[in-house]
Amino acid sequence: MFGFLKKKREEFNVVAPVSGILTKLEDVKDPVFAEKMMGDGFAIQPNDSTIVAPISGTIVSLPKTKHAIGIKTEDGIEVLVHIGLDTVDLNGEGFTAFAQEGNEIKQGDKLIEFDPEFMKQKGIDTTVMTIFTAGYDKKVLLLKDYGSKVEMNEVLIK
Repeated sequence: MFGFLKKKREEFNVVAPVSGILTKLEDVKDPVFAEKMMGDGFAIQPNDSTIVAPISGTIVSLPKTKHAIGIKTEDGIEVLVHIGLDTVDLNGEGFTAFAQEGNEIKQGDKLIEFDPEFMKQKGIDTTVMTIFTAGYDKKVLLLKDYGSKVEMNEVLIK
């Protein structure tokens, strides 16, 4: 009843948080991600160092290490963007955050920059994982094939 009074929700879509090569989560060289222990999603081998919000919502986690960021939509879908493997060990070195926990952000907002040269010197794999940690119970179907080049802000899930 009174459905016309309800606020119309934006169509849910997910954009690439970084430019690079689209990769299967199963191919990430870390079992926590490859075996989808945290949830399903996709990965990108980045060719850029800027990470943007793949969805709009509220930042619910941004550790001091700045290697990952959790976002929750108004509808309760939670997405984690994790930059690199074993990057937590860097204790925030090589990362600059442009947002903080509690911020309302829009899809495409700049969230984090990382220093790819620093990561390379440290022998760090810079793969960026985008994982649905809660609230998204559909199969992750992408609009592009794995191995394809994607651009930051390109819609990957509609």
